[in-house]
Amino acid sequence: MDYLHMAFELIIGYSALLAVTKFLGKSQITQITAFDFISALILGEFVGNAMYDRNVTAGKILFSIFVWGLLIYITEWLTQKYRRTRPLLEGGPSIIIHNGYIDYQALKKNRMDLDQLKHLLRSKDVFSIQECAFAILETDGTISVVKKPDYDYVTKKDLNIPSPPAEIAVSIISDGEIVEDNLRLIGWSKEQLMEQLKMQGANDVKEVLYAEWKANTPLHVQTYAGNKRAEKKASLSSF
Repeated sequence: MDYLHMAFELIIGYSALLAVTKFLGKSQITQITAFDFISALILGEFVGNAMYDRNVTAGKILFSIFVWGLLIYITEWLTQKYRRTRPLLEGGPSIIIHNGYIDYQALKKNRMDLDQLKHLLRSKDVFSIQECAFAILETDGTISVVKKPDYDYVTKKDLNIPSPPAEIAVSIISDGEIVEDNLRLIGWSKEQLMEQLKMQGANDVKEVLYAEWKANTPLHVQTYAGNKRAEKKASLSSF
């Protein structure tokens, strides 16, 4: 019975956490602030504690998750509705390098040392403080960097090179199955797809590990057989 009780509470907790996460949106996962991190931990803690406490019923788990999720939602609503609440509830970005100089007071305010700063800069391909003009510590703990002109990347616009319009690649087949929504998105029928696959040497969708469409380029197709050959070649080259 103990195992059945734990399994039941896990299913209830999992379903409730999934519903709350979907309701609150993707910000809980992506641009996570310190407050979001704490709230996610507490939501998980509700379920974890309930598993080993027989006095905690499924109803109490759902009620706790509902109330906590409602509090998070109200907080998010306040920060969207009233701009003045954002510094208090979410914090704000800090300029930690200004015109090439480290702002030591900003580092101290954010409890950051120079080694942590250099680590964050390296994650942005900046391997020397001298290369950085501005660095902003964001509310989610990441860093945004503006390099000095001498160290910045040269773009096609800088060289007056004409560029084609930007296009997005769309996966058409994944793991041997057609992605129906994406096929409709590009305006192809299954017959057109099969014609393109045969031109690439694949006679059946089940033979295809991955297929990707991009405008004005041939359909990219990788079959399971091709993947196995690549793996075999890689293993041989390792000797």
